[in-house]
Amino acid sequence: MYQQETITPYSNGNKATQVEQMFDNIAPTYDTLNHRLSWDIDRGWRKKAIHQLMPYQPKTMLDIATGTGDFAILAAEMLKPQKLIGADISEGMMNIGREKVKRQGLQDVISFEKEDCTALSYADDTFDAVTAAFGIRNFADLDKGLQEMCRVLKKGGHLSIVELTSPVSFPMKQLFHIYAHTVLPVYGRLISKDTAAYSYLTKTIEAFPQGEQMMEILKKAGFSDTQFKRLTFGICTMYFATK
Repeated sequence: MYQQETITPYSNGNKATQVEQMFDNIAPTYDTLNHRLSWDIDRGWRKKAIHQLMPYQPKTMLDIATGTGDFAILAAEMLKPQKLIGADISEGMMNIGREKVKRQGLQDVISFEKEDCTALSYADDTFDAVTAAFGIRNFADLDKGLQEMCRVLKKGGHLSIVELTSPVSFPMKQLFHIYAHTVLPVYGRLISKDTAAYSYLTKTIEAFPQGEQMMEILKKAGFSDTQFKRLTFGICTMYFATK
């Protein structure tokens, strides 16, 4: 079993509680920072992850660590599911997502629910597709979180994940390291006013398993036909798997 390094945003409390507090704190500026810090490339990454599901036309979907709902909204527009639930531990983030869904007129398709990713409240074999965009590296327990995602997925259903990763090749590896340790935390602090949040997020990217290692973790969680593709010189990685 993968032994996940415990990295927390703040000094007190368990990781899940701290992550919830952190995302509640940065929720008002989260979308702006995401798009600016990635030069809006994150929008294209989301589209690519959704395209992985298009041949299967899922009718019921669960978006884990949905945050402010960007991925859920794009998935609803592109895939036209009958029902899509965005699940997260941060009500602050989801409240922003709820307002965005209302503006898009998608409230009959998308709903938001507070959930612990390591102990989801949904029954076995509930969803045609489970997705996660830029959130699984914040799980308090990656193995349990992925096992739960597999449990609530229907047999033959699909998992699509897109996550930030550290480039492995020269010179992007070195350039990303400099960017992640200077521009990202400093700019994040200036905009969000949270001195710890973006330093924490940088650490999670560097510590999180990726590529072939992530494939093995997905298989141990119960998935098959696992595959991955690095995007934008390895700054982001897409994962796809079947239950």
